[in-house]
Amino acid sequence: MTRARDLGIGARWGPSGTYNAITDVPGVRVGHKTLIRGDSVRTGVTVVVPRQGTAIWQDPVFAASHTLNGNGEFTGLEWIREGGLLETPIALTNTHSVGVVRDALVAHQTAQRGPDEEYWALPVVAETWDGRLNDVNGQHVTAEDLRDAIDAAAGGPVEEGNVGGGTGMIAHGFKGGIGTASRVVDDGEGAYTVGVLVQANHGTRDRFSVDGVPIGPETADIPLPGVPGVAPGPGRLPDGSGSIIGVIATDAPLLPAQCRRLAQRAGLGVGRLGGVGEHWSGDIFLAFATGNSGLAGAYGASDVAEIAIRMLPNRRISQLFAAVVDATEEAILNAILAARTMVGRDGFVAPALPADRLRSILAAVAR
Repeated sequence: MTRARDLGIGARWGPSGTYNAITDVPGVRVGHKTLIRGDSVRTGVTVVVPRQGTAIWQDPVFAASHTLNGNGEFTGLEWIREGGLLETPIALTNTHSVGVVRDALVAHQTAQRGPDEEYWALPVVAETWDGRLNDVNGQHVTAEDLRDAIDAAAGGPVEEGNVGGGTGMIAHGFKGGIGTASRVVDDGEGAYTVGVLVQANHGTRDRFSVDGVPIGPETADIPLPGVPGVAPGPGRLPDGSGSIIGVIATDAPLLPAQCRRLAQRAGLGVGRLGGVGEHWSGDIFLAFATGNSGLAGAYGASDVAEIAIRMLPNRRISQLFAAVVDATEEAILNAILAARTMVGRDGFVAPALPADRLRSILAAVAR
């Protein structure tokens, strides 16, 4: 599988972690369940687990979100905005499967806690719309699929492209999907890792650029997504009517307000490639920081009088901002480069962007 760095893209990018993935942040794991069946099922679910184990409420992490454009859904964010803590795995799926995935996360937590414990759960589930390649109205993702994705969650390399929640997604007029990247930053006072995972289903080809090079005009011979030989029907949403979800993780000791500032910077990475947060796009980002532990008592446990926390001084946070921008840009490119041409519902085709083609375009400009 070719990734962006294999093409020499992004000379400004700093060093990545071992796997150049969100899993380079210690304890973070990713799992997929991919559904490809018959001619019209092209979907799935992806899970990001912030810490070792899945009982995140026992050791929650500080977190915050940012919305670039809100034509989308990301459940559980209201309580994260209010309380500043993430205490469930994060699941990514298609628009019409948010409900079943959310309910499955509640059931998963119930099984861990036991039926007699009094508690409440507000799971964190995000979506992008895969209705061109997938029978999205068929709601094919099941509770078992969510459990399988959680069981598959692991550290190390992360599969990208046509997998999990990204199976039926399209980005910048090419097949899109799941992508990830990481950065290791060290200012001499300490080193931290920042990882980003995206579900890329956004953008238009005419605005798509890589390292400042417009890609659309150079790929005019590659058909735009559609049914070969058939003009788009009435009522079809315009190109770019997708969304992008970004999950940002870091092991730096950040407070919720600082996590929110990291989440904001993901939008700059989207913009570098030509994404503008179109009206029909849901561009929502969630950042969490694992650098503090022992936060479970923050919700009011009676035996906790005070909680000691660590905080990175704001004078050191700009290095993390840059890491988020760069890693988001690279994660989107990795999603597109890893994806393969897919034929889906009603013969709809989403073409891949061949890595060799992108390499030759950039090389021609360099000359």
